[in-house]
Amino acid sequence: MTEVFLRRLSRWQAEQQRGSVADLYAAAYGDVPGPESLGRDGFLRRFEEDVQRPGFDMIIAGDPFLIGCAYGYPPGREGEWWHGFRGAATDGDEELAESDRVFALAELMVLPARRRAGVATRLQDRLLERQEADLLTALITPANTAAVAAYTSWGWTRSLRAAPSATAPAVDAWIRRPTG
Repeated sequence: MTEVFLRRLSRWQAEQQRGSVADLYAAAYGDVPGPESLGRDGFLRRFEEDVQRPGFDMIIAGDPFLIGCAYGYPPGREGEWWHGFRGAATDGDEELAESDRVFALAELMVLPARRRAGVATRLQDRLLERQEADLLTALITPANTAAVAAYTSWGWTRSLRAAPSATAPAVDAWIRRPTG
């Protein structure tokens, strides 16, 4: 396999790459068990909103073709972190959840053929290395056992008080304190 390079994208660069990122999403989630994925068009609509969020940050992995991506943002004080998922209880960290001291890892995806080679770990580490949050959070579909295993190995824990809405039923909130 060729060497994988990571690159941080500006908001403008992320918007310019949206078609490629949507193709990556469709390829990455085509074999994930559980509820239907958003599909390419649904992802594009969500990505268009996400890239406009204050504090949006994105890392891509390429070889030179796009093989992985991670992005996130501070959820903000409005209470809605991800398109219908409201105010995940964070095991006693409600005060943090209502402040600007949380960073939401909104998406982490790698092409199936390039998984189990450390690409997702590198993407996550690079994205989170410059975040100044006191709490990191992510949403994971419980049926996605590979993601559950990966996040567990990275030191994330499932929040037992996750409360998804009717529009986002089958997800759990996971949290992690930054290291260092």
